[in-house]
Amino acid sequence: MPELPEVETVRRGLQPVMEGQRIARVETRRDGLRFPFQKDFAARLEGKVVSGLGRRAKYLMADMDSGDVLLMHLGMSGSFRVMLPEGESTPGDFHYPRSENRTHDHVVFHMASGAVISFNDPRRFGYMKIVPRADMEAEPLLRGLGPEPLGNEFDAAMLAHSCAGKKTSLKAALLDQRVVAGLGNIYVCEALFRSHLSPKRQASTLADRRGGPTDHAKRLVGSIHTVLNAAIKAGGSSLRDHRQTDGELGYFQHSFLVYDREGQPCKTPKCSGTVKRFTQNGRSTFWCPTCQK
Repeated sequence: MPELPEVETVRRGLQPVMEGQRIARVETRRDGLRFPFQKDFAARLEGKVVSGLGRRAKYLMADMDSGDVLLMHLGMSGSFRVMLPEGESTPGDFHYPRSENRTHDHVVFHMASGAVISFNDPRRFGYMKIVPRADMEAEPLLRGLGPEPLGNEFDAAMLAHSCAGKKTSLKAALLDQRVVAGLGNIYVCEALFRSHLSPKRQASTLADRRGGPTDHAKRLVGSIHTVLNAAIKAGGSSLRDHRQTDGELGYFQHSFLVYDREGQPCKTPKCSGTVKRFTQNGRSTFWCPTCQK
């Protein structure tokens, strides 16, 4: 499933063709995706101007001048493709060939500018929902989400406070969207490796006896910031189905230090360890038992 950097990459790719533009027509080519579309889905969007395009955790949020917000989630295989009047833009070299199967274009936004934005989702785990801006705080899909890992609120003190007393593993705590929003398996593995912390470590060790942040917490927050910013700059990790909106793949996967490197030498300087993989909370965890403690 696309994680925060992938979703942020998509947001930045859509922003020039959606923000400030009017939606002329909306095609829904099936009754729904993961969930059914609202009966007035297209009608509430057509003729409206997208006043802003934001992101919350792994959700894209298109603010309409009507006061509605279009929530969009990519699911496991969802992606957007942008067609401009002069043709589709697909610059760059491809690590994986781009699918040309347009039968999975389930939602198509025809912009008044002439741009056509298609949402393609072969597995149909993505979803879209229109929510009044006034009801956003009570929206079940967003309620209870933790702070944004790149936001001003997220720091070592907040992370330590959220993890104080937790008996769960450190990795499980970081994947809990109530602790921090938007982190997923890939970047949690990478951040733990960069901070030399074991994914098996008890989450409560990020807080001292007074509940304040330990050096572990400070190091981990720094690593989270570093890995997310680097991945966004590279355009996301682009594993499997993820594509940028212009079709170009990002290349952060070439910078992975631990993820998907089972059996390879640890990249920590002077470490003689080997990257191992084990299943943790139903997901593959990659780590170096030698330097991650």
